[in-house]
Amino acid sequence: MHRYRSHTCGELRASDVGSDVRLSGWLHNRRNLGGILFLDLRDHHGIVQLVVRPERTEVAELLSGLAKESVVRVDGTVTARGAENVNPELATGEIEVEVAEVEVLGSAEQIPFTINAEDGVNEEKRLEYRFLDLRRERMHRNIMLRSAVISSLRRRMTDLGFNEMATPILSATSPEGARDFLVPSRLHPGTFYALPQAPQQFKQLLMIAGFDRYFQIAPCFRDEDARADRSPGEFYQLDVEMSFVEQEDVFGVIEKVMTDVFEEFGNGRHVTSPFPRIPFREAMLKYGTDKPDLRAELELVDVSQVFAGSEFKAFAGKHVRALAVPDTADQPRKFFDQMGEFAQEQGAKGLAWVRVGDGGQLTGPIAKFLTEENVAALLGALDAKPGTAVFFGAGEFDEVSKIMSAVRVEVARRTGHFAENVFRFCWIVDFPMFERNEDTGEIEFSHNPFSMPQGGLEALETRDPLDVLAWQYDIVCNGVELSSGAIRNHEPEIMFKAFGIAGYSEDEVEREFGGMLRAFRFGAPPHGGIAPGVDRIVMLLADEPNIRETIAFPLNGNAQDLLMGAPTEVDEARLRELHLSVRKPPQVQQARKAESPSEM
Repeated sequence: MHRYRSHTCGELRASDVGSDVRLSGWLHNRRNLGGILFLDLRDHHGIVQLVVRPERTEVAELLSGLAKESVVRVDGTVTARGAENVNPELATGEIEVEVAEVEVLGSAEQIPFTINAEDGVNEEKRLEYRFLDLRRERMHRNIMLRSAVISSLRRRMTDLGFNEMATPILSATSPEGARDFLVPSRLHPGTFYALPQAPQQFKQLLMIAGFDRYFQIAPCFRDEDARADRSPGEFYQLDVEMSFVEQEDVFGVIEKVMTDVFEEFGNGRHVTSPFPRIPFREAMLKYGTDKPDLRAELELVDVSQVFAGSEFKAFAGKHVRALAVPDTADQPRKFFDQMGEFAQEQGAKGLAWVRVGDGGQLTGPIAKFLTEENVAALLGALDAKPGTAVFFGAGEFDEVSKIMSAVRVEVARRTGHFAENVFRFCWIVDFPMFERNEDTGEIEFSHNPFSMPQGGLEALETRDPLDVLAWQYDIVCNGVELSSGAIRNHEPEIMFKAFGIAGYSEDEVEREFGGMLRAFRFGAPPHGGIAPGVDRIVMLLADEPNIRETIAFPLNGNAQDLLMGAPTEVDEARLRELHLSVRKPPQVQQARKAESPSEM
C-alpha cells in the first residue's frame, strides 16, 4: 500500500464497503458521542467521516488531543452508515471509515479562525493567514474554478487557431493609463525597467512579425488603487491579437469564447447571445454609464428639452434625465423615500419623482411645479402609461449620469424589473478618440492611444478632434467591464497625426514609441485585439462581490502582501548595488522616529 494513501478523502463510495484503505488529510472537525469519536478528514478532493470505537483507546486518545487542522494518516476499513445517518450533502455520505491506526504527519498550532465555517473574520486576518483561508470550502472552490476557467480559455483559444506566446516582463514604460511598477537596473545605473501594464506593444509586434493569431494568459502590473473589481498591483488577462481583421471579426471570436465559458461554468445561468452593440454616447444617455448592467430592464431618457424654458428652477437650464418605471406608482411612500436616501448615498441632494394616474395626471412632490405643457411633453417623451412612477435627476451631465445609473439598477432590483440568474453581455462601441482635459483644457486621448480612428487620416485632418470616433470597444457583463480592445493604428503617418493632436511632437513619438514605428515602416498588417480580465471573469462566475476572493494570494486594499510582508525595505548594501538612494516623505520619517525606542 502507498506510504500515505490508497484513496483520496472524496472518492470512497458504498461500493468500497469492506475495503481496507489508507487516507491522509487535515482534521476538519471532531465530535465525541457517547465514547465513540467521529472525525471529518479533509483533503483537496473532499471530506470523509472517520469513526473510532471505544476499544481503540490509543487511537482515540491521540486523535482527541490533536488540534484541528493537524495532518494525519489513518488506516481503516470502509463501513456503511445506517440509513438514518446517511449525509446526502457529502459525496462520501453513505460510508465512514473505522480507524485502526493513525500517524501524525504534521501537527497544528491553535488556528486563528475556524476553517469549517464562515465566521466573519476580517479580511486583514484572512490575508495574513491566507494559506489557512484557502482551506475553506468557498475559497478552495473559487481557486479551483479559476484554474478550470483558465484551462478552458486556453483550450478554446487553441481550438480557434490561436497560438500561445509569452511576452517580456521586464520592458520599457508605456502609456497604458496607469502608473508603472519600476525595476532599477544594476548594470545600467540610473535607468529602470517597467513591469508591463499590458503586453500591448509586444502583441502588436508579433502581428507585424507575421504570427497572425496570438493569445496569452498574461500577467499585468499597474500601480493603482484597489476597488471591488480591481486588485492593486497584479492581475491576469486573456490577451488576444489578430491580423487582417475588422472589429466584427474580433467580436465573433470573443463572443464565442465568452459564451462557451460562461455556459460551461455558469451553473445553468443563461447567457444572452448575440451581444448587443451599444454606441458609447447612447450608453451614457440610456444607462448613465459605459458599463451598463443590462439585467436592469429600464432605460433613462434625456428630458432636458421638456424643462428648457420651465419656471421650475430645480430643472430649468439643467441636464435632466428621467427614469420611467411601469407598474410602480402604487408603491408606498416609504419606497420613494428609500430611493431618495439611496440617491443621496450616491451623492445626490435628493431624488425628484411623480406618479402617473389613470387619467394621465401627475401626483407627487414636484407635480405642482409642472405645467400642462410640461406634463404632456414628459408623458410623450417617456411613453409613460398610468401606473408608472418617474424618477428624475438634474444637474451637470456627468453628475446626473453617475447618480441615475445607480438609481436605475437599484429601482429595477426593488420593483421586479431585474433579470436574475443571467449573464447579459454587451459591446460598447464608437468611443471618442479624444477628450478635453477638464483641468487643463488640452485635448488628450480618451482611450487607447494605439487605436485606429474611424475615417483614418482624413478624419484627423478634417474633423473637430472631439467628433472623431475610434475603432475602440469594451466588453461588459452584468455591469462589469471585462476588457477594452481596439483595431490598432498600424500606419506611421496616422500615428504621428493622432499623437500630434494629443500634444506630442514627432520627436517625442519617435523617442517613446520608436520600436513600434520602426516595425510599422517595414510592412504592418491591419490588426486588432482585446484582453478580457481573467480575475473579473472568475468573479462573475463565482458570484463574488470582491475580486480578491478569486485570487489565491492577492494584495490587500493598501497594496500590501500581509502574508509575505511586502513591500519591504532593503538594506543599504543592496541600494548601493543598484545605485539608489531613498527619499522618504517627511511624515514617514516622523513615523519611523516615533516607532524607534528613545535613546538613554
